[in-house]
Order: sequence, then structure tokens, then C-alpha cells
Amino acid sequence: MLRETVRALADEKIAPRAAAADENEEFPWEVYKDLVAADLHAVHVPEAYGGAGADALATVIVIEEVARACASSSLIPAVNKLGTVPLLLSASEELKQRYLTPVARGEAMFSYALSEPEAGSDAASMKTRAVRDGDHYVLNGTKMWITNAGVSEYYTVMAVTDPSAGGRGISAFVVEKDDEGVSFGPKEKKLGIKGSPTRQVILENVRIPASRMIGEPGTGFKTALATLDHTRVTIAAQALGIAQGALDYALGYVKERKQFGKPIADFQGLQFMLADMAMKLEAARQLTYAAAAKSELAMNGTPVKDLTFFSSAAKCAASDAAMEITVDAVQLLGGYGYTRDFPVERMMRDAKITQIYEGTNQIQRVVMARQLLK
Repeated sequence: MLRETVRALADEKIAPRAAAADENEEFPWEVYKDLVAADLHAVHVPEAYGGAGADALATVIVIEEVARACASSSLIPAVNKLGTVPLLLSASEELKQRYLTPVARGEAMFSYALSEPEAGSDAASMKTRAVRDGDHYVLNGTKMWITNAGVSEYYTVMAVTDPSAGGRGISAFVVEKDDEGVSFGPKEKKLGIKGSPTRQVILENVRIPASRMIGEPGTGFKTALATLDHTRVTIAAQALGIAQGALDYALGYVKERKQFGKPIADFQGLQFMLADMAMKLEAARQLTYAAAAKSELAMNGTPVKDLTFFSSAAKCAASDAAMEITVDAVQLLGGYGYTRDFPVERMMRDAKITQIYEGTNQIQRVVMARQLLK
């Protein structure tokens, strides 16, 4: 029922706007309003903070169905989860009430600021500093590749509070868009997900109350890694949706397109391509749903030893599958697939980032191997 509800909204309101969001490189505010009206913009927020209280699997289904229509729009529920999971895992009750409630109401979005120009895969080498000054912290540094930067009101920012302690000297903070000293770099000119702005978040002597620290001092990096165990599953969901959209469009096309006097769907060579696309997609989906179930258990306090492996495996498998499936969808449409008159070239461009962000797929393989060798 949830899937049918989201798909109906996506087909009616989101898909018709997807090409324009891509073409104009503008955040889809009308889609955001529609998602808020349907309470689908941040479904994971618990009921205690005014949210829908959706579990991890329901959140995956929402992101998957929105991404089937528009990958940029699917980053609304996905990044709202990414930005707020650190609070759900580690923040004081006061911080949760203050920041999760407006997100649940659709009054604010939440982004996640971990990466820096010189700290991508090696996130622990970050240079952003937070220096204690009485009952405040003063933050200085530049965060890079921040999804929905400039449109989100709130940011989970990781910063070094003890430079001598390595990863154990990193703390997490909530920074507000309107805090004095917060600014944003120009929009990155990207291959895909063009309807979702990606910008630097620049912090120049940003003074915030110490009460905005998420968890204890020095626990920020641990919180960041724990967050990614949950949110890599949402990137897998996004990849599934993109791939499903491409497969669905290709299936419709090959039944209509005629060559040599019959639909090209009748040719066995193309049937084998379609079968492989569907098989890869369904395998990735089952892995993603299994990872979502483990994520939900872990969020509710049950120790799940293999969550890290499953979340990395789901993200890696689903994004690799999405890239292969969207490339094949373009091929199945032939010359038309290569034009912007048809949506599959956009889906192919959008799929690529799912192999890169929230940890490249090379890093996912490192993570999985470490888990296996423990």
C-alpha cells in the first residue's frame, strides 16, 4: 500500500517535473511541497518528534519509488535521513526535540557535512576545527560535496575538537544556515542529480552554543561511521529506483519499437539483456531490503554484528547494478536513448553518483573485506 501511494504521487507529480529539474539545474521546490503534503519528505522521523515513524524498510521503499521518477527528488527523504541519523543515534533529548520537529513538519531540511577538499575517503584527516570558548564553540573550515547545501536549514557538521587524538578528537555539531559566518560555495557543475544542489559549506568563525554538540566530545567520528551504516542503505534504495525506472521505460519501448517487421522485444538478444537487467535489479533489491531490516534492528538497540557488511554490500551491489542497467537501457533505445527527449540518458547520468557518494564502491569493498577478516 505504501509503495502504491508513493508511486502514484511520483507518477503524477514528480516524474513530469524530473526533466526540467535536470535541465534547469534547480531544486524541485514544488516536489518538496508535494512530498511534505503527503508526509513523505522525512518519513523516518519518530512519532515522538511529530514524524511518521517509518521503519528503515518503509523509508527505503519511499526513496526507491521517488527515485524511479526523479533521482534528484529522492535526495529529499534520503538526505533528511542522512542529516538527522546522527541526532537519533547520539544527541540529547533537547537537541532532538529542537531540530527533528521542524524537519518532521516540513519547515526545514537537514544536510550532512563530513567530506572536505582534502578529506574524502580519508574522512578522519579533516581540517575543520571547533575550538571551545566558554559555553560556545567557534568553528572554522570548509566542507565539500554537501548535498542540498544552501536549501537545507540545518547541517550536521563534523569538526576536530582535539587535534592530538586523531579520529577520537572529532566531534559532531548542529550548525544552522543562518548562523553568522556560514556561507556556501557556488553550485558544482555536475554530470547528474542536477536538481539537487551540491556546494561547499564554508565556516568562518561560526560561534555556536556548546549545547549544539551531538553526543560527547570526541564521539563525532564514531557517530559519523555509525550513521553511514544506516544511510548507505538509502543510497542503495536510490540506485534501485533509478534502475527500476530505466528498466520500466526500456520494457515499454522495446514492445513498441518495430524493426524487420516485428517488435524488437521479439529478438532473443534483447530478451537476454532484459532478463539480465531484471535479475541484477531483483538481487540488489533483496540484499537492500535485508540490510534495511538489520538497520531497523540496530536503530532500536539490538546489536547487529553484520550491519556494516550488509549496508556496504547493498550500496555497492545496488549502485553497480544501477549503472549497468541504465547503460543497457540507453542501448535498448538505440539512438533515441542518447537524446534528452527520452529519460534513460538522465537516469544513466544520475546512476553514476550512487557508486561514488557515501563512500566509493572501492571503499565499500575495503569495508566488506575488513568485516570478513575480523
